[in-house]
Amino acid sequence: MDPVKFDHVVTSDGNLLAVATLDAERSLNALTLEMVELLLPKLAEWAADARVVAVLLRGRGERALCAGGDVRRLTEAARTGQGDAGHAAEFFAREYRLDYAIHRFPKPLLVWGSGVVMGGGMGLFAGAGFRIVTDTTRMAMPEITIGLYPDVGGSYFLSRLPGRLGLFLGL
Repeated sequence: MDPVKFDHVVTSDGNLLAVATLDAERSLNALTLEMVELLLPKLAEWAADARVVAVLLRGRGERALCAGGDVRRLTEAARTGQGDAGHAAEFFAREYRLDYAIHRFPKPLLVWGSGVVMGGGMGLFAGAGFRIVTDTTRMAMPEITIGLYPDVGGSYFLSRLPGRLGLFLGL
């Protein structure tokens, strides 16, 4: 079972609204390397397809868009001194490429940010041209509690939020 589902809606004029759904509801749609590797080529495909006029990115279920990167493996490896540093480097490099691809996407890209939007989820969310929040949206950059800086473009998008909201989310 793929952790990202792809679909489309045919518009009234015959064009397509492409839909990507993060499908790991039990983990609050935590972003994995497999998800990133599915999303990156699909975004490139949709960008090149003239029939696709817009893209919607959402999370399965109502509890979360994305609770961030699946850092359990990374944290455990750091704690025990064991683990695969190559996996961590590859995950972060590809995750950042995905965030950049979303930020530079040439067509309207809407992210539905219902429920938890944290860490890597903020990277997906903040880069989109259109961002929807709901009354259940809960945003945070919790990386600092495990010793990471606010990544996924955090220094870019947090510094551009109104007032001191960026500082609040970063802390």
